[in-house]
Amino acid sequence: MIGLSDQNVKDLIHLQASYTISGKEISFEAGKLALMSNGSVTMSDQDGNILLVTAGFKEEGLNEKADFFPLVVDYQERYYATGKIGGNRFMKREGRPTDAATLTSRLIDRPIRPMFPKGIINDTQILATVLSSDNSKELGSWGITGASLSLLMAGAPFEGPVSGVKIALMNDGSYIYDPSFEDEKIAKLTLLIAGTLDAITMVEAGANEISEQEMLDALVYAHKIIIELCNAQNDFISKYEKQFGIATPKVSFNLPDTTLYDKVHDFLTEEKLECLYNKWKKEFQKELNMLDVEVTEFLTSTSDIEKDGDSSFVGAMVYKRVKEIMRKNILQNERRLDGRKLDEVRHVAAETWLLPRTHGSGLFRRGVTQVLSIATLGGPEDEQLIDGMHKETTKRYIHHYNFPPYSVGEVRMMRGVGRREIGHGRLAERALEAVLPSEEDFPYVVRVVSEVTTCNGSSSMGSVCGSALALMNAGVPIKSPVSGVAMGMIYDEESGNYKIMSDIQAQEDFLWDMDFKVARSKNGITAMQMDVKIKGLKMQVFEEAFAQAKASCEYISDAMLEAQPEVAKKLSPHAPLIMSMQVPEDKIRVIIGKGGETIQKLQADHNVTISIADDGMTTITAENQAGGEAAVAQIQEILWVPEVGFMGMGKVVKIIEWVGAIVEFKGGNSGMIHISKLSKERVTNVEDVVKAGDMVDFEIIQVDMMKGRIGLKKMDK
Repeated sequence: MIGLSDQNVKDLIHLQASYTISGKEISFEAGKLALMSNGSVTMSDQDGNILLVTAGFKEEGLNEKADFFPLVVDYQERYYATGKIGGNRFMKREGRPTDAATLTSRLIDRPIRPMFPKGIINDTQILATVLSSDNSKELGSWGITGASLSLLMAGAPFEGPVSGVKIALMNDGSYIYDPSFEDEKIAKLTLLIAGTLDAITMVEAGANEISEQEMLDALVYAHKIIIELCNAQNDFISKYEKQFGIATPKVSFNLPDTTLYDKVHDFLTEEKLECLYNKWKKEFQKELNMLDVEVTEFLTSTSDIEKDGDSSFVGAMVYKRVKEIMRKNILQNERRLDGRKLDEVRHVAAETWLLPRTHGSGLFRRGVTQVLSIATLGGPEDEQLIDGMHKETTKRYIHHYNFPPYSVGEVRMMRGVGRREIGHGRLAERALEAVLPSEEDFPYVVRVVSEVTTCNGSSSMGSVCGSALALMNAGVPIKSPVSGVAMGMIYDEESGNYKIMSDIQAQEDFLWDMDFKVARSKNGITAMQMDVKIKGLKMQVFEEAFAQAKASCEYISDAMLEAQPEVAKKLSPHAPLIMSMQVPEDKIRVIIGKGGETIQKLQADHNVTISIADDGMTTITAENQAGGEAAVAQIQEILWVPEVGFMGMGKVVKIIEWVGAIVEFKGGNSGMIHISKLSKERVTNVEDVVKAGDMVDFEIIQVDMMKGRIGLKKMDK
């Protein structure tokens, strides 16, 4: 903050303004917290949610040779925000970020990063910290808006404002802005988008097989809210500048020497760049490297650069020229690098049952890209516990994505799971959630791991396809197979001409102005992820892209079904057997027994694991069918309710002289045979008919459960 000191901080008056956004009151506040950051703002609402977002913009001590923008974004959850101590018995401090926090960091980064000028090398840091939460919703979309505001306050060269909005489309066709966790559970579509006053720039969506038109309508609705938020940011920034002023930081760049680009442009003719066409990934990179060498030698021979001087900038100029020609060929000639048509998907192949000891496996290949997905089934005790800032929850379906260095022909250190793996894993997980069976229909916990074994682009969508194959192969009764495709678009702002490409490969990845991934079943869209680099993109473009993506997904799905036409009729013999039954809530402690002795004995006797939910839903996980069925039979016996007319056999456990005999029978119940019911003949001495330890046939003639009395009569054989 300009002019801040220990002497004048007492005179500092913070700035606060409230705005009504789609019927909800959102407040921005500055000049109160994080006073030494380059820019900081707190966002809050009337429900007690408060998010602090700060921007740091470094001006000195930069890496002058950096060839990337050093932007770091972190979303920080704090236990105290929800009134929770958290952690475990030994560690009460927040540890590594949860997957949810990591995904949110990515969501904030994606729409913010493209709004900086190319070549900038100032280290920039965005920290979004949840200070207070009503525990009802995530604040990730707020983080995008807060990051934009704090960067504008910092005076960074940022083309904002950018705003983030989350909406939910409900089954009755209504929309909810800033939905709660409960809203999202029952929504047809949960949509998080980022955008400017002019355009949508990022989309994350999870849907319950919705139509393209429903998705388009939701995008239009959400962008209207983005415009409201961007206008609110502009208003707040104008007030902030009047009250505090905005600094003009020193901005540094590492840009290629543009004075030489004309020479590089003329040297790298279209004919010379023909060597890049119809080459697969490694060959393409080899040719590109050779072009770097040729251009360096050319510039050295013409004395434009020194022979032993720094020529690292040459690659950037070659890259620029290659991109220019490739984009031109696509826009004017519809010519792609590998010769495919714009809507053509690479050859697709699939295979299942590759791994005999796993519960289900599927290998999906599109072109060179190859993903092996493995499904594993478990019992309720395998549910994943989600322990973060919010209330603890559990997950029954888990998807993990691995991207080892060998998949792209590299040799590098393995340093654990990165943000990319977490993000791609969550995207594939979201794509399949809509078609999973209910817990009542399929009481298994399911984990799918996608191993990217070879990658030449679109491995995340390959993991969607591989996972669908693995689930069907494992016998998981999904409603419909799901396939996915990565789409790209090149747009010429001057002419308005654009081309949409299906199934982007790695060599094309740097060309696009819009990149989006769509996963869908035959019934509709289940997930979408999109990033846009251009302004003013018309909805007509989205509509055409959706139609082309649908056709591509149908082609991919047909190839998948050749390998696995339907869900496997039987589970793998190596999968656990799980059976479920409903136990009356008032009988739960009967099954558990005193100190857990009954349930422990059941588990030990039959080699099973028994899980009883609070509502009485009981799941038995067994290594084999015989043990599971025996456990179910014993539980049913314990739960059995005596009824008049029931006939069975029981053991005499006690003689009451002159009165009768106590008989213990099915389910641990006991009743009395009165002396008058021991025989049709008159009985004067009970032990003349039965003795303790005898087995007798009986019929129930009276049941009074309120008094705990069951009357029996002895049956003659």
